[in-house]
Amino acid sequence: MTSIEHRQLKGITIKNIVVTILGTASIVTSVLTTFFQLKGEISEVKIQQEAQNRINEVRLKVLEEQVAVLQNKIEEIRPATLK
Repeated sequence: MTSIEHRQLKGITIKNIVVTILGTASIVTSVLTTFFQLKGEISEVKIQQEAQNRINEVRLKVLEEQVAVLQNKIEEIRPATLK
């Protein structure tokens, strides 16, 4: 009972303090690691979403142009059929 691990400070052993500090450090490390992994994944998803949005905008423009062309063709055909 003379080792430093078994000495008590008002009922708290040095060993308990060390275990508590190491446990807390382990938890903090785990939380920070998870946080930075999630932050990285969110960043990747954001980049992918931005790329998908750009693709969708291009597709929408192409469709709008196709609709405009088809409307012009309909307008050309309509007067001929009404005669």
